[in-house]
Amino acid sequence: GAFGGFGTTTTTAAPAFSFSAPTNTGTSGLFGATQNKGFGFGTSFGSGTGTGLGSGLGTGLGFGGFGTQQQQQQTTLGSSLFNQPAQTPAQSNQLINTASALSAPTLLGDERDAILAKWNQLQAFWGTGKGYFNNNIAPVEFTQENPFCRFKAVGYSLMPNNKDEDGLVVLVFNRKEADIRSQQQQLVESLHKILGGNQTLNVNVEGVKTMPDDQTEVIIYVVERSPNGTSRRVPATTLYAHFEQANIKSSLQQLGVSLSMARTELSPAQVKQLLQNPPAGVDPIIWEQAKVDNPDPDKLIPVPMVGFKELLRRLKVQDQMTKQHQTRLDIISEDISELQKNQTTTMAKIAQYKRKLMALSHRTLQVLIKQEIQRKSGYAIQADEEQLRVQLDTIQCELNAPMQFKGRLNELMSQIRMQNHFGAVRAEERYYIDADLLREIKQHLKQQQEGLSHLISIIKDDLEDIKLIEHGLNESIPIRGGVFS
Repeated sequence: GAFGGFGTTTTTAAPAFSFSAPTNTGTSGLFGATQNKGFGFGTSFGSGTGTGLGSGLGTGLGFGGFGTQQQQQQTTLGSSLFNQPAQTPAQSNQLINTASALSAPTLLGDERDAILAKWNQLQAFWGTGKGYFNNNIAPVEFTQENPFCRFKAVGYSLMPNNKDEDGLVVLVFNRKEADIRSQQQQLVESLHKILGGNQTLNVNVEGVKTMPDDQTEVIIYVVERSPNGTSRRVPATTLYAHFEQANIKSSLQQLGVSLSMARTELSPAQVKQLLQNPPAGVDPIIWEQAKVDNPDPDKLIPVPMVGFKELLRRLKVQDQMTKQHQTRLDIISEDISELQKNQTTTMAKIAQYKRKLMALSHRTLQVLIKQEIQRKSGYAIQADEEQLRVQLDTIQCELNAPMQFKGRLNELMSQIRMQNHFGAVRAEERYYIDADLLREIKQHLKQQQEGLSHLISIIKDDLEDIKLIEHGLNESIPIRGGVFS
């Protein structure tokens, strides 16, 4: 199958899923709440492992664990995200060597050192290469994390809003979504075996989502059932810590897992600590401006984008999300069309049922009338029936009066017929003409108008000529008469 490790067990897996740290909740389940809690932003924040911002900028923004004790925060910059310790002598020497390589190298001792300084500056701007500046000191390694690299930007990513109690852990597989969905049951069974195969644990899949580069994101959670019948979700940090163990991590890699993260929200203190400390290689001014330009500080958090590879990754993620949104819109559009068809069918059925109800009501009334006639057959007219007959005669007379209701009803009927006729005429006269066609019609009518005007002018000239001829003929007739006389 597509997953070579599905359905197989590894020799390095632990016989049971347990943790060495004691629990603070007093429960005796297999999962204990540990002191060292981890969190993750999800796969949209980067593709690197959780080693901290100082060492994960080249491959994406990865996040490691957060210790709840103050002593755990005094670690180095490369192994923790929210720590800013004092500058060590090694870092100070690195900064001095970088400055020497960029400004005043003393490698050759002549004017060629100035050319070497410009070359080192170009390498630092590009973020790659080695900067030689002294014969007795090793060259400086220029990486994209150095402060002088120009290919840097700050973007924004959505912060997760899941609680630790939800127990959601993200597993990124180097497989296509179709392969994951076709072998989802085998995947669940393999994960259950990795967790020790305990019958009190149940692995569930929360969702499957396609990612760029033929990767698939699978969100899982584990439910632990206690002997008394109750159940709870294993906290996300606890499950993530178990997956990060060496033997468990190797088993997951055999299944095709390239990255695992705990999807938990950040506390306000963690967000504040992250925003106060600019990432390595990012100018503090740019970081402050990025915080000011944040369109939604409650939901979005600034993240550095270093290098074209990270920019390409974010572009692929955005394209993938755009395709998913378009697919969802297409599904919604199809659902709306189907609902509109169902609504039209339902309205037609309602109208049909109304007509059927009216017909049945009339038939029922006729049956009641005939039944009442048969029941009253042979009996004399009673007083209440006489009153009803008088009332009916009175109403009939009022309706038949020419100046009363009958005339008004006839007048209303005639007005309704006229309105229906005019409405039908107006409905028939509704049309739309294209702008180009309308312009051609105007041009044709204009030419016709000019032709008619020209024809009218010719006719007028001909009439004047005819009048002149008639006038000449009238004057010549008496003269001829006088000659002949």
